[in-house]
Amino acid sequence: MNQLTVLRGQTLSFSGDAFIKGVEDTMVFESDGMVVIENGHITQAGPATEVMTTLPSGVKVESYDKDHIIMPGFIDCHVHYPQTQIIGAYGKQLIDWLNEYTFIAEQQFEDKAHAAEVANVFLQECLKAGTTTSSVFCTVHPQSVDAFFEASSALNMRMIAGKVLMDRHAPEALLDTPQQGYDQSKALIDRWHEHGRQLYAVTPRFAPTSSPEQMDMAGQLWQESPGTFLQSHVSENKGEIEWVKSLYPKCKGYLDVYDKYQQLGPRAIYGHGVWLSESELQRCHETGTAIAHCPTSNQFLGSGLFDLKNATQAERPVRVGLATDLGAGTSFSMLQTLNETYKVAQLNGYPLSAGLAFYLATRGSAKSLYLDDKIGSIEVGNEADLVVLNTKSTAAIEYRMRYCESLEEALFIQMTLGDDRAIKATYVAGKCLYQSS
Repeated sequence: MNQLTVLRGQTLSFSGDAFIKGVEDTMVFESDGMVVIENGHITQAGPATEVMTTLPSGVKVESYDKDHIIMPGFIDCHVHYPQTQIIGAYGKQLIDWLNEYTFIAEQQFEDKAHAAEVANVFLQECLKAGTTTSSVFCTVHPQSVDAFFEASSALNMRMIAGKVLMDRHAPEALLDTPQQGYDQSKALIDRWHEHGRQLYAVTPRFAPTSSPEQMDMAGQLWQESPGTFLQSHVSENKGEIEWVKSLYPKCKGYLDVYDKYQQLGPRAIYGHGVWLSESELQRCHETGTAIAHCPTSNQFLGSGLFDLKNATQAERPVRVGLATDLGAGTSFSMLQTLNETYKVAQLNGYPLSAGLAFYLATRGSAKSLYLDDKIGSIEVGNEADLVVLNTKSTAAIEYRMRYCESLEEALFIQMTLGDDRAIKATYVAGKCLYQSS
């Protein structure tokens, strides 16, 4: 018999799209729930009194008291692991920040040992923050991808990553060529895509730093590689949009550049999308292209306020995931990211509920990545990536929780006051890889 891992406590998950169907019809909460894990997958989940009757005698149960909530691991849909070392670097706006910090730091990733060191720091910080899956930009160097996937494979984490494609408008040391980028990416796909839990993303950094020739080859590579992802940036900053217009004058807009080069569709996810027009949002809806909402980054660089309510409206819903966008993003914590998500939504006249926020950080992000059949919810058959939230992680939160009167209020307190200290434990494929003291 295979060894079972059994978790007991309050459990929270979502059964469908909370933006479309509503929180009341999709939130699944058990005040005394049980999750049974075997071979890295959830084999049973439900009320503890029911599940317990099916367990073999003597099985060990890891129980968490009423101050904890077991939920799916958080999912970060857009992040740059090489920028771990420049989080919190002062910058004016996007392009200045790239030139003054990002491109300088990324040149160090020619050294695989340095890449491996940063990858390990990044992944350990993810685990401390309860993040179990990320869509990750590496650098132009293939060894930066190897280092990342070697580290994530060792932890058996479900990760998406890819080599940056960039053949212009960057330092010479960070440029490839269209053919070189194609060949190196293809070799990395062969080596890493679906190697264990690793997934590959074709990764043109963004339209300005790739020539039309490279964009054409990137789209071709993605179309030739079924099941892979494509990740890039779109409409983050008004100055960037004008730059794209000057570089691609025949295209109708920023998103149309990616459309022209066959880079829209299922498993394509674009960071930011702050300034997408209605016609561009409609095109995302039609093609199944997803947007990664990066609230801390957009505020840090003064890029703008993404309109979450408009993007997810039922008439033409766009798949939206949540993202830290480190290192312009300022925290690994998805709770802190939800805090800023709420504030951005408020500034757009949309008081985002805690239920919708936690959906966005879990099943919603999994849906944006087309991985909701594997991760993002506590359902039989899903991979057992879970986080245990301590709802009284600091003295101030413990005091505030004394006056809490509902689950919705408890969740809202966590996302506005909580941070990585709220993470009691993080499970990856059923194995506890992080536990707070």
